[in-house]
Amino acid sequence: MGPMRPARGGPLADVRVVEMAGMGPGPHAAMVLADLGADVVRVERPGTSQHRNPREQRPRGRRLVELDLKAEAGRDGVLALVEHADVLIEGFRPGVMERLGLGPSECGARNPGLVYARITGWGQSGPLAATAGHDINFISLTGVLEAIGRAGGPPTVPLNLVGDFAGGSVYVVLGVLAALLERRGSGRGQVVDAAIVDGTSSLAHTIWALRAAGRWHDGRGTNRLDSGAPFYDVYETSDGGHMAVGAIEAQFYAQLVGGLGLDPSALPPQDDPAGWPDLRAKFAAAFASRSRDDWVAVFEGTDACVTPVLSFDEVARHPHMAARGIVIDVDGVPQPGPAPRFSRTPPPVPQIPPPSPARLAAVLAAWRD
Repeated sequence: MGPMRPARGGPLADVRVVEMAGMGPGPHAAMVLADLGADVVRVERPGTSQHRNPREQRPRGRRLVELDLKAEAGRDGVLALVEHADVLIEGFRPGVMERLGLGPSECGARNPGLVYARITGWGQSGPLAATAGHDINFISLTGVLEAIGRAGGPPTVPLNLVGDFAGGSVYVVLGVLAALLERRGSGRGQVVDAAIVDGTSSLAHTIWALRAAGRWHDGRGTNRLDSGAPFYDVYETSDGGHMAVGAIEAQFYAQLVGGLGLDPSALPPQDDPAGWPDLRAKFAAAFASRSRDDWVAVFEGTDACVTPVLSFDEVARHPHMAARGIVIDVDGVPQPGPAPRFSRTPPPVPQIPPPSPARLAAVLAAWRD
């Protein structure tokens, strides 16, 4: 991270990243780094830009170059970028980059300070390392998928947020930043092996701890945080909307009960699981008696921990989300803005790359300065 590089804005303004184009957590991790100010160059197959949907947002904040990795010129182009980079991110199956002549050894020979980040589902080692899979497969082996869902029903697929992005992308970024920090002292890069199974398991630490303490039951929908408790669940309103309830603490629970117009003395104790079915039925009947907007008005300004369940189209119009600028507009396409926020080095506003890829020579000229 050289001090003479031109500032781009953001806390990672002096970091240069080579992203090997792929799917899922790798591109998301590269986007996050770009959102934080890193200069990210995404290496794509020739012709990719001609087939990209113009509203596609994944490459935001990056420059794009097209190189044929199976040709010597393409491989040499990547190595030329690596020579001036701080980080390389790749998400191919183990061995692919080595077969292309772009593995850690080849890249490290060009740049001993390179942080070489590898993101896969199964990791770089183990019996499944070379096997195909997707988010749902990776989280299924961690115990997390088994735990998500309602009592009596099958496991519920949590989009691909838990594995690909929380257990994958977030941990790639964490690994990259940790390796860059370590490099300040050692002057040496290293390989970051970020596996979705590793990251997802790490995310589930609290559940493992609760199980060890006897405070978590393996049956779905039987615990306080998995829809088992009636005060931590979602309820339908009279107009087909839904309200999310998270009134765990006693003082918040009291405000929930009051807002619903229920008599506390006529309800089972909050923490008695034997009374939860009755409590749930009373909560459900109350919520079903009024519209979602009515309940929003009832609980607005309270600490009852009750909020409306919004659609993606509604997010930008919510007063709090609008005040924070959670949803931004980039080239006419609404999307989430960079996170987190910084007081002294705010990141730049994300930009979409030009429709045509950049010339490798121009990128290298800029990186050599």
